[in-house]
Amino acid sequence: MKIEKEAEIILEKFSKALQDIPELEETYYLVDNVNLSREDCGEDKNPEKILRNAHIDEQGHLVTEKGKWTK
Repeated sequence: MKIEKEAEIILEKFSKALQDIPELEETYYLVDNVNLSREDCGEDKNPEKILRNAHIDEQGHLVTEKGKWTK
């Protein structure tokens, strides 16, 4: 089949490309902060600060854009 032949050609080219990669020593981390996680905590929200950049109309209503994915 054509797909099988093309796959074999791709694998041959890939294996030839891998032959040119030099052998390297393993990499070690100098510090022990790999995959650190932090405590999950929320910050205090200040509504006045959040609404500072919001568009408010004459009646004091928050104006938002309707999502383009909705009908």
